[in-house]
Amino acid sequence: MPSHAHLDRKQRRQWRKIRIRKKISGTAEVPRVCVFRSSKYLYIQAVDDVAGRVIASATSLEPEVRKDLKTSGKHVDVAARLGEMISARLKEKGITRITFDRSGYLYHGRIKAIADGARKGGLQF
Repeated sequence: MPSHAHLDRKQRRQWRKIRIRKKISGTAEVPRVCVFRSSKYLYIQAVDDVAGRVIASATSLEPEVRKDLKTSGKHVDVAARLGEMISARLKEKGITRITFDRSGYLYHGRIKAIADGARKGGLQF
């Protein structure tokens, strides 16, 4: 296996993401919940890979979440709230089990807060 030590941080994340995506996929009953983290915002999607469509999504750009982001400045708190939002939206559609796709990010900080918020909302991984 080739060494990826010479690659920059973004390229190493892309390789991790590819490695993860080879192993997991989502269905209509157990969707893949994938996360994208920018420096400012978070985006979460529940994807049915078989049909190739997004079942539900949540983002920190939504007005009710965005105002909290400006006032609190605590991105981890907003991430936990987004996890609860995506779990509520999936429960409305009758989905209680998911596969969590961290998209190559370390399971730490905002990514962990999203997962914990989703578990608090009642989703099973």
